[in-house]
Amino acid sequence: MNTGLVSDEPNPLCDWVFSGEGIVTRKYDGACTKIENGKYYKRRTIKKGKTPPLDFIEVDFDSNTGKRFGWSEVSLSNEDKYYREVLPIESLPNGTYELVGPKIQGNVEKFDRYILIRHLGAIAYEGVPRTFSGLKEWLSHMDIEGLVFHHPDGRMGKIKKKDFGLKRDADNNGRDIR
Repeated sequence: MNTGLVSDEPNPLCDWVFSGEGIVTRKYDGACTKIENGKYYKRRTIKKGKTPPLDFIEVDFDSNTGKRFGWSEVSLSNEDKYYREVLPIESLPNGTYELVGPKIQGNVEKFDRYILIRHLGAIAYEGVPRTFSGLKEWLSHMDIEGLVFHHPDGRMGKIKKKDFGLKRDADNNGRDIR
């Protein structure tokens, strides 16, 4: 049994998804970022036993793996050069974004420059099925990384094509291929 794949038994924490609550947006394959009060952050995962950088803001801790999840401010270092390609960010509202572009995650999204896509501003889909078989069938016809479900109270859930054992058609640039 491949425990890396989803099953047709819903997680009770996601019952709201299956009852049709919330909106559904496209999940882009990039680097998660955040803008908050004029500051620009990148998402960071710190593995068990590793020391986080001094500017690390921890948001979550996984007691099973020992991993810490949070944010570090985008810096002037060479490691953050692609994040800085989208500067200035002053006109962008607070929120989370996906950084996509030529050198991010192999550029499976096929962008010719670096841009930030606001998570709640991403492509929203109507009529997405809310069952295991319906989601698998729907995603099998889409060249996207996956979906994010946004509940009005702030809860979120995500599902990726690969969770169903499906692969992307990297030559289709995210278009509907039905």
